[in-house]
Amino acid sequence: MPQEIRAWGTTAKDRPLAPLTIPRRDPGPNDVVIDVEFCGVCHSDIHQARDEWGGSLFPMVPGHEIVGRVTALGASATKHTIGSRVGVGCFVDSCRRCGQCGLGFEQFCAEGMALTYNGTEMDRKTPTFGGYSKRIVVDQAYVLRVPESLDPAAAAPLLCAGITTYSPLREWNVKKGDRVGVVGLGGLGHMGVKLARSMGADVVVLSTSPSKEEDARRLGATDFVVTKDAAQMKRAKGLDLILDTVAANHSFDPFLRLLRPRGALVLVGAPNEAIPVAPFALIQGNRRLAGSSIGGIAETQEMLDHCAAHGIVSDIETIAIDQINEAYERVLKSDVRYRFVIDLASLAQ
Repeated sequence: MPQEIRAWGTTAKDRPLAPLTIPRRDPGPNDVVIDVEFCGVCHSDIHQARDEWGGSLFPMVPGHEIVGRVTALGASATKHTIGSRVGVGCFVDSCRRCGQCGLGFEQFCAEGMALTYNGTEMDRKTPTFGGYSKRIVVDQAYVLRVPESLDPAAAAPLLCAGITTYSPLREWNVKKGDRVGVVGLGGLGHMGVKLARSMGADVVVLSTSPSKEEDARRLGATDFVVTKDAAQMKRAKGLDLILDTVAANHSFDPFLRLLRPRGALVLVGAPNEAIPVAPFALIQGNRRLAGSSIGGIAETQEMLDHCAAHGIVSDIETIAIDQINEAYERVLKSDVRYRFVIDLASLAQ
């Protein structure tokens, strides 16, 4: 019989988050039971809780940056051990049969992955609830090992912000000697700086806010460019790759023109409107405009291990669960450096 678990969520797009009780299944043969210790707050949590992307399912318990301890295992679950620290990212299952799943790109599953929340299990009936909760039950194949050397609270955002920026850096083979631009210094951007620098690249932060220069250099940036300053933008020319992390509507053309021939501008931020692109910004120099999503399970584990090897975690502010509505408003004001993480010890059993 499903267990009733304490959580925080919302019952409608125009309601604040509040305490809820949700069902969690008893573990099946391949399942892992995880007591949630920490859950990051992603901007997409706000979009979905407020149905800004459409199609939201209510009641909803957000949260897909989950770190916790294994407390029970199904009879056939052998990939993790009781007491080990583990993580759950943006999805909890996929079809496991299609070509994309076979290649390790479960995020592109032909049948559609099972999202950690605001979705359903692969039966397309049972709703999924996320990490703003005391416990979660996930198939062992979609549970990640979180190295003990990483601070568990600061590691939680790696499950989304970390893999979102790591994946394109790996896809475009960033290495020592490359020049990588990062547009925007927020939850995604600050991870992009840390990860690109750890791969040996020189990192140029491209920002509208001169006040962020000190932080950018602390995070590892080798240069800082105010995008409204034409002379500074000229100095940035010749970039091999640019990660654009900005979700607000903005022109891509100035950044495309900073790329060396055959360089790429990769979008990981998600503006909510179509943005026109000047054809010659692409044609001149065979420049490329691309997008990148999260990674598959194997790549996400690779990212966590890379972060452990290089001592990389997110810069966070830890909050109690009853501060979540205030945190949402602060995210919208960019009033966080750089990611909120909920301490689930603040949620009563």
